[in-house]
Amino acid sequence: MSPLPSSTGSVQIQQFYDKGLAHASYAIRSEGQIALIDPARDPQPYYDFADEHESRIVAIIETHPHADFVSSHLEISQETGAPIYVSQLAHVSYPHQGFDDGQRVVVGTVELHALNTPGHSPDSISVLLMDELGQTRAVFTGDTLFVGDVGRPDLRESDAVGGHSRESLAAQLYQSTRQKLMTLPASTRVYPAHGPGSLCGKTTSPDLDSTIGKEIKTNYALQPMSEADFVQVLLEDQPFMPKYFGHDVLLNKHGAAPFEDSIRTVPRLRSEDEIEPGFLLIDTRPAEEFRAGHLPGAINLMDGGKFETWLGSIVGPDEPFYLLADSQIALDTVIRKAAKIGYETNIRGALLTPRELPAGSPAPDVEQVRRQPEDFTIVDIRNRTEAKERLFENALVIPLPELRERAQEIPTDKPVLVHCAGGYRSAAGSSIVRAALPGAAVYDLSDAVTSFQPVQ
Repeated sequence: MSPLPSSTGSVQIQQFYDKGLAHASYAIRSEGQIALIDPARDPQPYYDFADEHESRIVAIIETHPHADFVSSHLEISQETGAPIYVSQLAHVSYPHQGFDDGQRVVVGTVELHALNTPGHSPDSISVLLMDELGQTRAVFTGDTLFVGDVGRPDLRESDAVGGHSRESLAAQLYQSTRQKLMTLPASTRVYPAHGPGSLCGKTTSPDLDSTIGKEIKTNYALQPMSEADFVQVLLEDQPFMPKYFGHDVLLNKHGAAPFEDSIRTVPRLRSEDEIEPGFLLIDTRPAEEFRAGHLPGAINLMDGGKFETWLGSIVGPDEPFYLLADSQIALDTVIRKAAKIGYETNIRGALLTPRELPAGSPAPDVEQVRRQPEDFTIVDIRNRTEAKERLFENALVIPLPELRERAQEIPTDKPVLVHCAGGYRSAAGSSIVRAALPGAAVYDLSDAVTSFQPVQ
């Protein structure tokens, strides 16, 4: 991003964007000093940025304990000596300095001011960037305000993460947006912690930054409405919550182990003979390779743009698993992705795919499915909102995140056909059903699903 001009030089705001988790973190650089906001699990890009600009990291700010990724705040603090700033309402256990309304951090020629903006979580803050003239230039909104959306308020309901009702947090979010963020100058740049595809919101725009004025005009959640209407609108059609979200909140409150050190502790196995029975086996190869042959009971979770999200949605945070890939580079990639959500400690072993594999599963006769769908038990594993537009009459809707727990509900008197919207999820879903219902004929409609029209 381009530098923000100031009267005594320039202030650079650098965004680091992780497409896999739709996560945006930031470095604010001024006069050789850097403040980081919401850093991702791997700290190396921030060290490289500091070295490139001959600058020093002097502050790390967490807008809240994140649910969807593991932050490197503690590791960076231990490495650089920079203090961590976080709201006292977060009740974190790592060394930190409180950062709430009225408190500030000076970085070069600019000041960063804390703004308590609860709603997504009870401990959320936003961070105002003010120049030396006292003008508000930017606000880093964490998960409070996105471009085109606001953060979901339903992630802190379990007792383990505070027992806060979604309705009460939604009401707080209404006040935070109206009383705090919407009162900022219209020209204030908005830099959120997430972009499109994040499960921390529901309708996030493809744009990765905005202005307060633009959001007031275009963001559905900032339009004139009562608090009651806001709560109702916000809570409807929120996406599913992955299994790992609560785990990551707690991990971020404690502070994660150093990234590279933790990856090195993952056991590397030499052959499938070292795999112990009774544990999950995650095969990350492409679906066509998996269908050609795979180890019994394996789940085909392909490495792709959302691998870490689906890993943390299908596998629970306390479940150990084995991880397979077809090359050392691919294996290292999926281990590192697992670590981004704190799952590297769940990996009992990582290994290359064996050369000799049992026969896989045949592809379905797509034309038979088209002519006689009643010959199959069809399982739609899309999210419920997607499944409202049906592709098949009488399909059994079981969203992928629920499939392992509900596979026994699927009748096996006919061949089972699993479909999603594009093929990625059905590769995982069909392998889950096949493992859960041994002996049943299970087919993956795969990307052929895109040739089917919705039921009228």
